[in-house]
Amino acid sequence: MTGASSEATQATQATQAIEAVFRIESARIIAGVTRIVRDVGIAEELAQDALVAALEQWPESGVPDKPGAWLMATAKHRAIDLVRRKETYARKLAEVGRALTETSPPEYSEDPAEDIDDDLLRLIFTACHPVLSTEARAALTLRLLGGLTTQEIARAFLAPEPTVAQRIVRAKRALAKADVPFEVPYGADRAARLASVLEVIYLIFNEGYSATAGDDLVRPALCEDALRLARVLAGLMPKEPEVHGLAALLEFQASRIPARTGPDGEPVLLADQNRAKWNRLLIRRGVEALHRAGHGPYSLQAAIAACHTQAVRYEDTDWATIATLYGRLMALTPSPVIELNRAVAISMSQGPAPALEIVDSLTDAPALKDYHLLPSVRGDLLERLGRAAEARAEFERAATQTHNARERDLLLERAARCAPD
Repeated sequence: MTGASSEATQATQATQAIEAVFRIESARIIAGVTRIVRDVGIAEELAQDALVAALEQWPESGVPDKPGAWLMATAKHRAIDLVRRKETYARKLAEVGRALTETSPPEYSEDPAEDIDDDLLRLIFTACHPVLSTEARAALTLRLLGGLTTQEIARAFLAPEPTVAQRIVRAKRALAKADVPFEVPYGADRAARLASVLEVIYLIFNEGYSATAGDDLVRPALCEDALRLARVLAGLMPKEPEVHGLAALLEFQASRIPARTGPDGEPVLLADQNRAKWNRLLIRRGVEALHRAGHGPYSLQAAIAACHTQAVRYEDTDWATIATLYGRLMALTPSPVIELNRAVAISMSQGPAPALEIVDSLTDAPALKDYHLLPSVRGDLLERLGRAAEARAEFERAATQTHNARERDLLLERAARCAPD
């Protein structure tokens, strides 16, 4: 029994390791394989094949020293075998055969400064091709680069899960049918795809910063990938203000990650965070990027984040300025989520009563139907107004709507603390 139990434990540990590694490395694996097969749909399937191989072998052989490299090598070998087998790739065999394990990137420009050797960045621009709708571009890239499930992407978009699933399937087919090249575009093509690329990076970071599902509130690997890609874009496009605006926003947000969770991974609200844990280097980088930003949506959000980082204490936060910035953001890109955030800022600068009026006006917004932060904010406002029983009901409702275990525990804890009227 002891031997069988030990083997079962080893198999379980191996499976958990595989899932964790694949979640982190899947984007790089798909990007590396796409360079060989030139089809993101096929590349994703080959990455999944590598995952299956790991599930079959690692429980017996043990987790390799470099699991990510093992998965990448396995997926690439399968990709090479596929290219060899397909007669339709005959013309490409001469190129692939010269360097099966080290496929050189195509030449994009005679200017060395224009050449970017980053498969992840190429994958984003490929997934953001104009042949796809804006929604499909973002959904596909979150799937390929963020490693998110269809359910998680649906939560990020506040859209029905079947709708998102159809977008992803159709997007892969459209890219394959159009034979979209695996490259970073230049000139007018790059500018045309920039907005979608920024949106995708922003959504990937948000999923890492506040995970929509699972047992962890924060998924640092997603934040790191998004932040790195934002920095690469900022270096690539130094004259694009919104690129710097997004980079500044992510720098500021990333600076607060160490203080967002407690010793056991539990969420720590902004008011309770130890600001000494905020990363001052990232804040300085954010300030530098903000100086080069403009007045677009990401730049305005960066300015809001800067207000938080400049406050030594929570009580010192300039909520009036934040409310004003949210108003400008609302005028630029109207959204019920932005209006909900504006209500929070107003509650801190003017009191909970006027904020509650705004929140109540959003209760029928279709996009917020299952958005757990709406009842969560409403519960907070009701609690501050002394309407404890109503607040408790809102916190409990919010707990049923979130798919993140850590957030659910926090909301139920807040509900329990609400004493009767």
